[in-house]
Amino acid sequence: RLRGRKDMKIWLDDLRPAPKEYIWCRSVNEAIRFIKSTDCEIELIDCDHDLGDYAKDGGDGIKLLDWLAEQRLFYEIHLHTMNPVGRANMERMIRRYWNDQ
Repeated sequence: RLRGRKDMKIWLDDLRPAPKEYIWCRSVNEAIRFIKSTDCEIELIDCDHDLGDYAKDGGDGIKLLDWLAEQRLFYEIHLHTMNPVGRANMERMIRRYWNDQ
């Protein structure tokens, strides 16, 4: 399904289906497995914060940002979370780590 694709967009959300051009990951660990396994360039990661039952598989969306920062993988990040506290925490992390790159 990924053959011929040069760049990928990841949609991290437990409930809302991914837009057509995105790979839908429902958990942090699913997104990490995809990132590790693809030979495509990651163009964008669009994150939710609250991952409901899928949080059992790696935590809420901010944990993906933690992992990306640890790996020094500073892909473009968009946030579509409706959780104001989660969004603020994720934005703070992006400002701290991504803006230094």
